Amino acid sequence: MASLILSAVLLFGCNNMTANQTVKPPQADKIPHSMTLHGITRVDDYYWMRDDQRKDPRIIAHLNAENAYTKSQFQPFNDLKQRLFEELVGRLDKDESSVPYFWHQHWYYRYYKAGLEYPVIARKAELAGEHEQVLLDVNLRAKGQEFYGLGQVSVSPDETKLVFAEDLLSRRIYTLYVKDLITGELIEDVLEGTDGSVVWANDNLHLFYIAKDPQTLLGFQVFRHKLGTPQSDDVLIYEEQDDAFYIGLGKSLDETQIVLYAESTVTSEVSMLDANQPLARFTPVLAREEGHEYSVSKLDDTYYILTNWQASNFRLMKVAIDQAADKNAWQDVIAHDLNSRIEDVLLLNDYMVVQTRENGISRIRIYPFNGQAEFELEFNDPAYVVGLDINISQQSDKLRVFYSSPTTPESIYEYALATPNERELLKQEQVLGGFSREDYQAERLFITARDGKQVPVSLVYRKDKFSKDGTNPLYQYGYGSYGYTVEPDFSSSILSLLDRGVVYAIAHVRGSEMLGRAWYDDGRMLNKQNSFNDFVDVTTALVEQGYGAKGKVVAAGGSAGGLLMGGVINQAPEHYFAVAAHVPFVDVVTTMLDESIPLTTNEYDEWGNPNEKVYFDYMLSYAPYDNIKAQAYPHLLVTTGLHDSQVQYFEPAKWVAKLRELKTDDNMLLFDTDMEAGHGGKSGRYRQYEDKAQEYAFFIGLLGLDEQ
Repeated sequence: MASLILSAVLLFGCNNMTANQTVKPPQADKIPHSMTLHGITRVDDYYWMRDDQRKDPRIIAHLNAENAYTKSQFQPFNDLKQRLFEELVGRLDKDESSVPYFWHQHWYYRYYKAGLEYPVIARKAELAGEHEQVLLDVNLRAKGQEFYGLGQVSVSPDETKLVFAEDLLSRRIYTLYVKDLITGELIEDVLEGTDGSVVWANDNLHLFYIAKDPQTLLGFQVFRHKLGTPQSDDVLIYEEQDDAFYIGLGKSLDETQIVLYAESTVTSEVSMLDANQPLARFTPVLAREEGHEYSVSKLDDTYYILTNWQASNFRLMKVAIDQAADKNAWQDVIAHDLNSRIEDVLLLNDYMVVQTRENGISRIRIYPFNGQAEFELEFNDPAYVVGLDINISQQSDKLRVFYSSPTTPESIYEYALATPNERELLKQEQVLGGFSREDYQAERLFITARDGKQVPVSLVYRKDKFSKDGTNPLYQYGYGSYGYTVEPDFSSSILSLLDRGVVYAIAHVRGSEMLGRAWYDDGRMLNKQNSFNDFVDVTTALVEQGYGAKGKVVAAGGSAGGLLMGGVINQAPEHYFAVAAHVPFVDVVTTMLDESIPLTTNEYDEWGNPNEKVYFDYMLSYAPYDNIKAQAYPHLLVTTGLHDSQVQYFEPAKWVAKLRELKTDDNMLLFDTDMEAGHGGKSGRYRQYEDKAQEYAFFIGLLGLDEQ
């Protein structure tokens, strides 16, 4: 096996080789591996590709051979890829900076230096002052690293120390470092094996962090660390016993409470610890109850609780802190509404800010505590995303929000809450290269799916390149899992598609929460097939309505969106000319049966537990890997990262090998493994666009849209 693969590497590794359809792709060995459950035996010929240590020579050789083959077949697109990369990064503001915010005694912000990959984090005592203190130049920390991931950055309450998290492998396991902001030097404290988050106690001496299980990669333990002591002396103050739960740390807006979140797909629990008493223990606000999800905001001696208790779309309630454990003492603030999902709450001293989503559109409403009439912020685009930006002080009478639409670059507005809808534009993303929002048109549609449900679609196109006559190429994107909603925001990258006449569409399929919690529930567990049906039905309708040309539809998705792509091309391959599947979750049954694989048990409430026959049978009906068959497939670009912590590299590796074995077409099937990266792809402000340039070159090249 190894010698055959080595030959393939030598054959395909020549930089000057031009793409040739006679060049054969690597053929993986078939080594049958039988798995029997519920009376059904599955034979996985490519199970051998799994190596948790990522060191097996024959597997590394196979991945390298696939990379060499991809490189050889991509030769006709290389010039286009390079031009696209330059085009993508050419739109970026080289000196981009964030909007400063004031915390304690300083203004904090970050900015990029022209040509460098990572930000500089800095502060000033006076915003208009000349003296700037650089807290962290991330470029210096990342120098010489193939991959660099910056986790949380947190300043101590007295503003004398900085803790920051680094991941050098892309497995999302972080090391914490502490910097003395008076001397500018790192202190000896180094905390390894964390999830990258950290919260300071108010004594500026203790900090809290989450340790990760090195096998499952789940954060499961909370430790208290005292500055100046070794990590081995850290005190374990909480351990999550249920591996179906994620845990996270935060701090109340008034900085009096350290907050511990424990969340599964359908259940949550919030615990508090007095930030002035770091040696104390966390106490649950309300003990977890299966199926009950809630979050807590604090204002003086009252908790405001966002809860799905008898409210599928959530309602907002309040209770005195000392009575919070008794749900009978909770009082309605905003009642449940089947047509409106409450998504976020911000409590200021004089105002309550509530974000909702109604019919797929986000809304922000202001409820004054001072007798002023309530009001809603106004936005005009047909499709947009809006949310709460950094609002760091509970004493503030101003509100910062971010706003974006498919035709409007991200904008940061500050509202004077005492004067309804009086706002100041603090910053709007600069898009270089002559961009004008007037050249583009966004639309929001509802497509009728095969079962009668109305599926929201956000789309955008360039006006002078579009004719609603079924001649334009169509790029359709989807995700549809975990309740995550792909927002219709602005992306300077997709201008490279729009300017070449491509219509860009987001199918908000079931499995997201675009239309509330019911929309999510209707796309998970035993309803997952709805996600695939919705995506295909959107494609069909967009072509029928003239937005896209039959035979010129391309589609893309990543992670669980890669699962969506895998299901769609098994079930309806004839609808798609080319598909990109990034870090795709495609071997659903095998992965969900293996509790040693990171994140498996945490996701039983998303996919179901296949140890139970009803879920096993249902998963098996749609799992992309198990349902590959002898048929024609679209052109395919599949990407992964060797160190992916979310979807292990061997899932797409096996998927591609089986596709190569069974597909009956001569279309391209390219598999690219980044041997240095993980789930998020390449690191760095500019390098991350290499992956996007590759995908776009694949689509644009195949569609014949390259205009030099």
